[in-house]
Amino acid sequence: MRAHGREPMSFTHGDVDYAYLVRLVTGPDGRRRFRRVSFGAHFDSLMFGRRGIERPADEVSLNPYRHQFAQMSARLRREHKVRSFLAHNMTVTPANLGQIAAVVRDCRDMGYDMFWFQPAAFVGDDRRWHEDYRDISGDQVWAQIEAGVGARLDYHVFEHGDVRCNRVAYGFWCGDRWYPWLDCADPRDLAVRDSFFRYFGPVSFTGTPVPLLVWRVALISMRHAQILVLALRWLARTVRRAGPLGLLRHRVWPVSYVMHSFMDAADVAPAWEAMLRGWASDDPRIRAT
Repeated sequence: MRAHGREPMSFTHGDVDYAYLVRLVTGPDGRRRFRRVSFGAHFDSLMFGRRGIERPADEVSLNPYRHQFAQMSARLRREHKVRSFLAHNMTVTPANLGQIAAVVRDCRDMGYDMFWFQPAAFVGDDRRWHEDYRDISGDQVWAQIEAGVGARLDYHVFEHGDVRCNRVAYGFWCGDRWYPWLDCADPRDLAVRDSFFRYFGPVSFTGTPVPLLVWRVALISMRHAQILVLALRWLARTVRRAGPLGLLRHRVWPVSYVMHSFMDAADVAPAWEAMLRGWASDDPRIRAT
């Protein structure tokens, strides 16, 4: 997958032992098989059967388990030189909607690189449909994430598909504040974004060996001199926003926030039929689906 510019991610409930992770990243001879692994770790109070906490009373009860999984990944790096990208995944229903902000605040410094929230839908085993999931909107979920971060998260800088379904904000923590890599309100930052896609869009930054990646970036930058000017000006603005002293005093930790909404099973069939026939539905839910 990496040879084709894709980054594989293992989805896990995080209810594993450290020895299991070691077997995963090393071969029979004990030598590491990977330099980097990615995990989507799913934790929420709606999941039953986790060792030590079969039925979580609330989200805060799971924080020790969230911390434990992140610590195991940090230990992999110390002992086996295997880096990890950790995405914290959480399903959202009316039962835990109001706890999102606390999860974001409590888990901020645990070591997760992404926090990814999924508003539930009527799909899968209907024995688990105990609440009216339609009472939750993407705006409510995103407002909770923003409350936990303590900052406005502009999901229009980078749009991955339809924002009614997918929202993402990229940035970094410095001290007690989160800063976006690019400010949507600043035309100069949007020019940096557009230039990045124009010149570096075909470059794979995840699956390419570092020496080859540096060589490719250098070649493109030499061919287009304005790239260096844009980059230096963006860097100066970012340092000014975060504050030079703050950047010197505190560790910079990149963290992104994501929301991906599921679609109700009953809405998918008519929406698909409308797409095949080129129809525009009058039902706002079907039209959104």
